[in-house]
Amino acid sequence: TASTTCEKLEKARNELQIAYEGFVQKLNQQHQTDLTELENRLKEFYTGECEKLQNIYIEEAEKYKTQLQEQIKKSHEMEKKSLEDLLYEKQESLEKQINCLKSENDTLNEKLKSEEQKRISREKANLKNPQIMYLEQELESLKAVLDIKNEKLHQQDIKLMKMEKLVDNNTALVDKLKRFQQENEELKARMDKHMAISRQLSTEQAVLQESLEKESKVNKRLSMENEELLWKLHNGDLCSPKRSPTSPAIPFQSPRNSGSFPSPSISPR
Repeated sequence: TASTTCEKLEKARNELQIAYEGFVQKLNQQHQTDLTELENRLKEFYTGECEKLQNIYIEEAEKYKTQLQEQIKKSHEMEKKSLEDLLYEKQESLEKQINCLKSENDTLNEKLKSEEQKRISREKANLKNPQIMYLEQELESLKAVLDIKNEKLHQQDIKLMKMEKLVDNNTALVDKLKRFQQENEELKARMDKHMAISRQLSTEQAVLQESLEKESKVNKRLSMENEELLWKLHNGDLCSPKRSPTSPAIPFQSPRNSGSFPSPSISPR
């Protein structure tokens, strides 16, 4: 009868609903497991890529540091050589002046000794005449000139010592300047490296966040579709004459087996 048919259909519907709800629950659990697995795989991939990028940045920084050190060393050697050449030239010039003054001094000393011997000889002979007086005056003049030459020679020695001290101080200042420049370049390289790493990490984080948001949207959409199917199943026609009371139950297949819900694949960036 129609009543018996409806009861059978309702019973079959209830069994079908129970089986469907179990399948939906299993599907949701499987989807959640796939989502968790995907998140873990994305995190592992993200961590590995960050380590690779960090290693690359470190290698590039070391290469740049080595090149910079070589350039600074070459520049320092060139400047040092230039200062040494300048010092050598000035030393040669001062040595020539000193030798010239020494030669003049020796000549004056010889002349002074000669005049002194003549004066002694004249004094012994008691030759006191105007010519001798004139020679004595000339001798005094020569002594004065000799004193002036000696003072000039002494001043040249002082200048030479000051010049050598100035060159030493200049070399020390150049070394300090190069060291400060090197430290400044190293700090700049570190800052550039950290900024590049920070930008890269921000980009990777944004991509990962976007991927997770997409998976969350897919999960929400599947949940809404499941709720819609359950609602349709609850509000279906229990006494539809088109369904035979002896019609077999519809077999369910796992979406993973049928290919309806493929697992998302990870595409390395």
